Order: sequence, then structure tokens, then C-alpha cells
Amino acid sequence: MAKINEIRVYKNLKEIVEPNHSCLVVWDVQNGLVDKIFNKEEFIIKLRNFIERLRNKITIVYTLITPPPRGFISSWSAYSMMRRYNVSDIDKLPSFMAVGSKEREVPEIIKPMDSDIVLEKSTASIFIGTNFEYLMRNRGITTLIFTGIATEFGIESSARDASNRGFYPVVVSDCVSSRDKEAHERSLKNMVKVVIVEKSADILKNIN
Repeated sequence: MAKINEIRVYKNLKEIVEPNHSCLVVWDVQNGLVDKIFNKEEFIIKLRNFIERLRNKITIVYTLITPPPRGFISSWSAYSMMRRYNVSDIDKLPSFMAVGSKEREVPEIIKPMDSDIVLEKSTASIFIGTNFEYLMRNRGITTLIFTGIATEFGIESSARDASNRGFYPVVVSDCVSSRDKEAHERSLKNMVKVVIVEKSADILKNIN
């Protein structure tokens, strides 16, 4: 570790992912998304192992997609959802991640524990409309380790946002996924240039 004007600067992966100042983010790993990704079985096994190895060593935050009430979504959100579902009338949009629905649940095999934080959010950035940054600053967290779905949406958006806010963003390349394999791979290639992208095994090797 180095210091620049009393600011600590980490010099290697081991320093970056030190558990005392790191948080593991499990982003939107909900049945409605897990069931549609291109590598479901491999992803779940990798992610379960990663979470279990870090349990009781590191702060863990699970996010849940929680859409705002129908009358309070933005015009852009409505438009993009209509485009995604190929409907011309907003009233024909299917319900998505409704509270109490099975699709909103985290798969049993990787469900959060009582000691974990469960964060509801409605955008593709973990920082917008939540108290996440406030919690992280209070805890002295400087590194955010991202896992979950989807790589090219919430993962990339949140990792870039974390970078802009001065956090060390680490994306676990084999613990993120998407329904679109090409978009997933393209996103990882893009992120290598602006954030830290590492395999789960390499991160675990650097955590005591």
C-alpha cells in the first residue's frame, strides 16, 4: 500500500480485496433472471462456492429488483420495458418481480442469511434511490466486489458508478452472467479497461 497526501492507495489485488474494507454484492440473483441466463448450472455452482468461502469474512449485500408503483415509473422506463417486451401499450406489460412472486425470490441454494443486508432497488445502479453508499461509507468499505445478473446491465452500470464515486470496483468474471452470452462477454471486455475484472479463484487466493 502507498500513500498520496495521506490517502491510502492499494497496490495489488490482495490489498484491494482485504475483507475488512470490502463488500460482496450479489446483484439481482432472483429466480426470474436466473432461469433465463445462458449458463445457469455453472453460474449457480460458482456463485454458491464464492459466497460460502467469503461468508463470515466479508460484508455481503443482496439486491432485489423492486419496481416502483406502476403510476410512478419514469417515461423512459416505461418505453424501454415496452420495447423489451415488444408491446405497444403500457397496460399490456407483464408484471415483473412483483412483491410476493416466486420470480422475485433468491434461489434457495444461495439465499441470504440473517447477517446479510438485503437491499431493494429499482434502477440499474446500486447507488440510485438507495442508502447503499451511506452504509458503505459508515462501515469504512472501499472495495465493492460485484457478482450477479446481468453483466451488461446492472453489473456494468454499478461497477462504473462505483468507480466514479471513488470505490475500488471488482467484477468477478465467472460469477456474473446474462441471458445474452455475447453481450455478457462484450461487457467483460469493456470493463477490463475501466474496472478490475478477476476470476473467483484468483480473488479467493488473495483473501485470508
